[in-house]
Amino acid sequence: MLNELAENLHEIAVNHGWWGEDKKPSFGEVIALCHSELSEALEEYRANRPLFWYQRDGAMISTDADEWDGEKPEGTAVELIDCIIRVLDYLASENIDVDKLMNIKATYNATRPYRHGNKKL
Repeated sequence: MLNELAENLHEIAVNHGWWGEDKKPSFGEVIALCHSELSEALEEYRANRPLFWYQRDGAMISTDADEWDGEKPEGTAVELIDCIIRVLDYLASENIDVDKLMNIKATYNATRPYRHGNKKL
């Protein structure tokens, strides 16, 4: 499921000029772009905006995603999704089996002690 999504997201990025034979972002650039998306999510949160919203006719519309009609999506959740998109795009570019690795990591995490030995947040 994630592999198919990652491949689709990477194809979109390639088709929009973000990747190419002479244009491949460095790992550091990918990480910086992820940081950027996370910072944008924090700004949306700090501005007390809805998790998902968009503008229509100059008005902020905060409603269920089913009401969305092609406007630019905004909000904390959208910025977090942008980070996920960047991660999946990169993993697809490296031919990583995201589904398998996600299952491996989830299985391992289930074996860890409570709060990883009572670590602080």
